[in-house]
Amino acid sequence: MTHAGEHSYDVLVVGGGPVGNTVAARMAGGGLTVALIESELLGGECVYWACIPSKALLHSVHALHAARRLPGSREAVTGQLDAQAVFAHRDDVTHHHDDSGQAAVMASLGVTVVRGHGRLDGPRRVQVTTPGAGVLSLEATHAVILATGSTAHVPAIPGLREAAPWTNRDATSAKDAPRRLVVMGGGPVGVEMAQAWRALGSEQVILLQAGRHLLPRLERFAGERLLAGLQADDVDVRLGSSVVGVDRPVPGGEVTVRLADGSSVVGDELLVAAGREPATADLGLRTVGLEPGEIVTVDGTMRAEDSDWLYAIGDVNGRALLTHQGKYQARVAADALVARTRGQQPSYVAEADTFAVPQVIFTDPEIAAVGLTAAQATERGMRVRTVEYEFGDVPGAALEAKGYSGRAALVIDEGDHMIVGATFVGPNVADLLHSATIAIVGRVPVELLRHAVPSFPTKSEVWLMLLSEYGL
Repeated sequence: MTHAGEHSYDVLVVGGGPVGNTVAARMAGGGLTVALIESELLGGECVYWACIPSKALLHSVHALHAARRLPGSREAVTGQLDAQAVFAHRDDVTHHHDDSGQAAVMASLGVTVVRGHGRLDGPRRVQVTTPGAGVLSLEATHAVILATGSTAHVPAIPGLREAAPWTNRDATSAKDAPRRLVVMGGGPVGVEMAQAWRALGSEQVILLQAGRHLLPRLERFAGERLLAGLQADDVDVRLGSSVVGVDRPVPGGEVTVRLADGSSVVGDELLVAAGREPATADLGLRTVGLEPGEIVTVDGTMRAEDSDWLYAIGDVNGRALLTHQGKYQARVAADALVARTRGQQPSYVAEADTFAVPQVIFTDPEIAAVGLTAAQATERGMRVRTVEYEFGDVPGAALEAKGYSGRAALVIDEGDHMIVGATFVGPNVADLLHSATIAIVGRVPVELLRHAVPSFPTKSEVWLMLLSEYGL
């Protein structure tokens, strides 16, 4: 092993996904010298194996559904999806796993990209094992920022790892549909990929959910509406199905999934969608007194506890495992760090991570939610009232699809008459979410919202209906 020398920068960023790229660019814009260390592709999980490719697969499915919901276009649809054309589109939007464009952007911003696996080597120091097996020693004058994201969690179930199951990476990059796909997990990845692959050619998709509800952290009606949508697409959803063992005697052969009730299901591929875990196992955390494999606890400026130089942003800090929240944290951390290098106090902290986290699940129906559910708000001691409305009764929705089915709900704190949570379920509702996010973050009284007049005839008129249900 060779040593390639030592270099010093104001800030070292370990992890070049969307979160690391955002913080590096913002700090470079603030006048700091920045080295961005990445072991795979600049752009990270989101660009190549998660958010972007999964939505590229799903939007074609949604477009076909939308056409079939309207008289005239329904009659014009005479075939099924062209799966190979969908895959080609996915490959185009993921740049065929070529990150040269991302590298060029970073270089144009003055960020130095270092290829290799970075590990902490004590305070303000990172050792990078380069592709040629050399070791590059880097030192930070001000800070090291960890932005390595997360990896798919594979539970310790007998035979599961040995079966070489799909994770999100396989599910979003496969070139052909497995004839029989078994999906383990009814969270966002599981439900999205189950629906996508059923439409893209899998003859049978079985989704196994250990709990009695899909998406249990959201309002109950969201999971119920999604269940109906999946079943309408011929996805076999089995609730209350806990996996206790997996058998795959022949590598690449059929896989048998054994369930707690004694039954079993058989597929050609098994997708494990059982959540994420922080990618901190091989970051040298012990050299700075932290535990490998665990989240790095941070304050509102993303600085690690009991440290004046270590920051952690995105999935590694466990606050909100969503790309947009990680990029939000990146902006907070960058501004805080630039301010501190100038002897100033940070101007703001990541408050929204604690009460206004938006999330969209890109199934059909789409599910968009922000803030607290009614149950969560009640647990926090709030006296809340929930108002709901059927989207099918909104003229804009009725124009978009014959028999449009969906539901909207607001959770309102009766103490201060402000919205603390919102959920929208239905085809193409994702873009309604930001108005709710603004209302929650801005703490806009519901009485004032009646003066925010939505255009006719759009689905956003659901806001008028919800306020009317509230009595305004």
